[in-house]
Amino acid sequence: MHKNTKYYFINKFETNNIYKQDKQTIIIYRNYSSKMVDEKLVSKIKNYCKKKKIKFYLSNNIKLAIRLDLDGAYIPSFNKNIKHLSYSFKKKFKIVGSAHNLKEIKIKELQKVDEIFLSSLFKKNKNYLGINKFRLLSKLTRKKVVVLGGISKKNLRKLKILNQSKFAGISYFE
Repeated sequence: MHKNTKYYFINKFETNNIYKQDKQTIIIYRNYSSKMVDEKLVSKIKNYCKKKKIKFYLSNNIKLAIRLDLDGAYIPSFNKNIKHLSYSFKKKFKIVGSAHNLKEIKIKELQKVDEIFLSSLFKKNKNYLGINKFRLLSKLTRKKVVVLGGISKKNLRKLKILNQSKFAGISYFE
């Protein structure tokens, strides 16, 4: 496995959690409890991450991520919009998205995401895939795949079985 790129989902700005992260961690801010995105807060997180030399993505608002000159954007599985394809952005700007099944994988491919987060690998929720189904779905796309869902320090070694070096989560970081 190469370096472990980690995607850390946050819904509030707490410097003590971000401070502990290394340069292979990418912070994704997503706050689905609020209808409006607080631009000042996003700018504050961006500036803090820049000082720490950590990449910062915004969830579900590509236009704002471009305008604030963030490193990228995250498109959740429920977002099926392709409006962003008409936007122009810097070459280093990355778009990632999540999927739970083959239909959503194909939508993310249409959205031209750089990487697809497949979930849920370990967390036994309504989107639970498990190792075998994850392996099958990841072979159905040419996009880079990121493991999502239930990653902990205890089960991190199991990612080697899948030959995966990238993962995303919340509980792993806390």
